[in-house]
Amino acid sequence: MGGCAAFSPSDTCPPGTQNLPDCPPPEAIEDPFITALYWQRTWQPESIHQIDVVDIALEADIPVQNARTKFLGARSEEAVNSLATKIWIIENAQHTVDATYYIFKRDLVGEAMLGALCNAVQRGVDVRFMVDSVGSIDSSHSGLKALETCADDAGFMRNAAGELTNKKARIQVVIFNSISKVFVRLNRRSHDKLLVIDGKFPDRAIVMTGGRNISLSYYGIKADGSPNPDTYMDAEILLRTGGGTEPDDYPVGALTENYYSLLFLFEDNKRLSPSETAEALGIYASERQKGQTALTQLKALPVIKQHMDAMPKYIEQGWSNSTVMLGHELDNLSNENLFSDASKDLNKNENSISYILRQVRGDMHKRRRIVSPYLFAAMYYDDDGNIIYDGARNTREWLEQHPEVTLEIITNSVLTSDNFSAQSVIDMNMAPRLLLTPELQEAWLDSTDDSELNPKLVESKEWRELVSHPRLMIYETGRLDDRQLGGDVDYGKLHAKYIILDNTGFVGTTNFDNRSRLINNEMGFFFDSEELARDLHADFELLKSRSYLWGSPEWLEFRRQVFELDGMKGTTSRSQRVIYKALRAIGLDNQL
Repeated sequence: MGGCAAFSPSDTCPPGTQNLPDCPPPEAIEDPFITALYWQRTWQPESIHQIDVVDIALEADIPVQNARTKFLGARSEEAVNSLATKIWIIENAQHTVDATYYIFKRDLVGEAMLGALCNAVQRGVDVRFMVDSVGSIDSSHSGLKALETCADDAGFMRNAAGELTNKKARIQVVIFNSISKVFVRLNRRSHDKLLVIDGKFPDRAIVMTGGRNISLSYYGIKADGSPNPDTYMDAEILLRTGGGTEPDDYPVGALTENYYSLLFLFEDNKRLSPSETAEALGIYASERQKGQTALTQLKALPVIKQHMDAMPKYIEQGWSNSTVMLGHELDNLSNENLFSDASKDLNKNENSISYILRQVRGDMHKRRRIVSPYLFAAMYYDDDGNIIYDGARNTREWLEQHPEVTLEIITNSVLTSDNFSAQSVIDMNMAPRLLLTPELQEAWLDSTDDSELNPKLVESKEWRELVSHPRLMIYETGRLDDRQLGGDVDYGKLHAKYIILDNTGFVGTTNFDNRSRLINNEMGFFFDSEELARDLHADFELLKSRSYLWGSPEWLEFRRQVFELDGMKGTTSRSQRVIYKALRAIGLDNQL
């Protein structure tokens, strides 16, 4: 990343001219560290910086680091706490803020974050903000352009000692892989959800990543603060610099900020530019006021205020000492021949999440658990149509070779999924390939009346034995007492993504599906910590208690009742086989 500091314009405020607009006050100092950091954080198009960020990411020797960690899981209280944490750490940032999200919605949460970021730059905090151009599609991005104009009243950055420096803070807003650019790879997305506070200041750095985007839908409340029964059940990890006696030479905050810089400088990104006309018409002033109003409104909600008031203690206490390592899929942004070259590409990036997971020895970790809303069992072919990788077959063979190991999977059901196409692949392909014989797989894909509504199939001894595998269990969230089925419980929608391998694991943004493995950029942290793993296991048990085993009598009855629902939910559930066969026929079953 040192090369990123190479482009630096000449000073515009030489000694004796500090009274000019945008010039620092006379007491401001030239701090070498802040000066270098300032230019490392400066946006430049690829034509100027000439850095191949993908090559750097592939060649990087990412270290194992010490970190203090916390887990924020699926419980509604943790979802609210996640929101309070984001706002609080932005409001308490002293030097830098870096944030990127796949989905950024301008509801109460999105507007409040814009307000908090605007206030941060005016305190002298240097801000970089990035959203994905498809996940956060917007015809004008007027709110984000207005955010850039907050820097008109920016303060000056301070060094680690709190002294004022001569570098004026900025807000640089970038659209990732902008679809408005010519020749952009439209299908390559940044699925990251990442917030880095004071990354290059070890004593203050905080990193937050996982599944939650910026929208009320992820935080368990409605705009009036009342509970949202249809919220996403999600998971995140918080990290701070390790508390060991021997500090890391390369702390977790600094590494994550450098990772962000690579994503920020990707060649197909686009820097937003505010319009002078819109500013003159007062449009941006109105947009900025929306952010301040939303921030005040959000923080005044009793449920948020309660968590905000407790935040100083929360940030200082209750951390687990862990060793961690960042993994990413940045190479996906430039891969060619995605599926025909899949086996080669999967081994190209030794820093990728999928590559690191494949290095886990088969005889290690007796209890393996996976949570994903859209989990697929990969299958790749060569140019001649021959299978070169079959994830389901490999899993079954691995279980046969290691009779002491258990594998548990939690994913969505037809009731809790927000993606009926992906759910059709799970129910018609992934689970059957893992659990059933080829003959029963074929029978399961027959018409609904001749398959799951046929007692001769689903009540047969063979079926019951196969779906009750003692060491391979697939659970789907939602139960018969769901409010939509006449009960009194709300099961929401599963969106968490993590893996637990005994006392180690991974928390991040990847769904462990084909899109995550081959197309999107994803990121997250591997960890080794008995204490942190204990929190993830507790979250897994909670989700399991809210689920049914795939293929069980309860699960089949649950599906029958969902079939009877009016509207899109019932229609798409009844049509799963048709949807899956259509996706398979046109080759989209790999790209959801």
